[in-house]
Amino acid sequence: MMLSHTMFSMTLQDAAFDKAKAHFLAGLAHFEAKEFEPAEECFRSSLAHIPGRVSTLVNLAATVLALNKPQEVLGVTADILAQEADNQDALLHRATALGLLGRTQEALAHFEQLLALNDQVGEFWSRHAQTLQGLDRHGEALKSYQRAVALDATLATAWVNLGSLLREAGQRQEAADAFRQAIAHGADTELTRYYLASVTAHAQTQTTPSSAPQHYVQALFDGYADDFDSHLVEVLGYKTHVLLNQHLHTVAPGPFESTLDLGCGTGLCGGLIHAHTQRLIGVDLSQQMLDKAAGLGIYDELVQGDIVAFLRTTQHRYDLVMATDVFVYIGDLKPTFEATHAAMQAGGIFCFSAEATNDEAQDFELLPSLRYAHSERYLRSLASAHGFEVLMLRREPIREDQRKPIMGFLVYLRRL
Repeated sequence: MMLSHTMFSMTLQDAAFDKAKAHFLAGLAHFEAKEFEPAEECFRSSLAHIPGRVSTLVNLAATVLALNKPQEVLGVTADILAQEADNQDALLHRATALGLLGRTQEALAHFEQLLALNDQVGEFWSRHAQTLQGLDRHGEALKSYQRAVALDATLATAWVNLGSLLREAGQRQEAADAFRQAIAHGADTELTRYYLASVTAHAQTQTTPSSAPQHYVQALFDGYADDFDSHLVEVLGYKTHVLLNQHLHTVAPGPFESTLDLGCGTGLCGGLIHAHTQRLIGVDLSQQMLDKAAGLGIYDELVQGDIVAFLRTTQHRYDLVMATDVFVYIGDLKPTFEATHAAMQAGGIFCFSAEATNDEAQDFELLPSLRYAHSERYLRSLASAHGFEVLMLRREPIREDQRKPIMGFLVYLRRL
């Protein structure tokens, strides 16, 4: 029996729909399992059977976004918006992709279009706020975060970012409340407690973390690497690396056999000392910073990792160890001093910078700037307890914060 032309077409359509549906459901299963590559393949297979289906395109956009393919997201969402100009999922994915591509103003326009369609979703306000924050429009971002958490109190990221803006604005109690809410709703506990301590513990307490979370420091400087030197030196007037080297040549002119540059960053300090040492080693948590330092061609070795862990495992013995603007991310310096002493030659020089506490009675403080400050008494006691002689300890401004000088110490010790 022969099918009519109409029946034959319907059969083909039914078969295409069944195949598209099967691929679509498989794609959803992969997506929910965070298996994004097979999810993308399934959604594209589904579209091959039924091209242009909006629900499939929306899920494909979410998938390629999860795969960090923002340029592809733009193509997929353009197809959706050509059919449904007010599709909220497409606008959300497109705005997010534009942000990832650095097209922040365009991203903001899309988020504002999204909010004009629906201003009752906390996540939309949170993404809007993040975009404003990226444009340094902090006052507007603050209001959007407040709207976000008012609509959805479970948005942990919004609470964290709200707390950070309040901290920067000097509203410490309000910032503390926001950080507590963030912790209650599942934010990164270690990191958020660090933020909380910066606005609640203005002197060392039992709740003050002993150091900044490593993943925070690594992410901070990975993101800062490209503009680090110009921002630090030209914008902030940073010159600690210069001062530390100048006074070093007065205290111990060298030359040195082997120098260890702790927290070497992009090599600002190493660039000044390399002509005075036979061998120069740099250690830093941030691989992006190390990549910049490698480009200078002055280091004999660069190591990505924690400085104390490196000091404890290195088989080499150094006659100069330097740490410029590193101890602002470490409160408890006892492990660092102990490990540094073990890694040095007798008579070697250990020099570093540190910010000064407001309260000399405290060993260290975690400040609202998210930096640690140390007392002179504490630094001298550490030196004495760990086998170092104080050659020089200078108190002077070591950086600026909002054009105000920040007092600190330049310290020069000799290993006994």
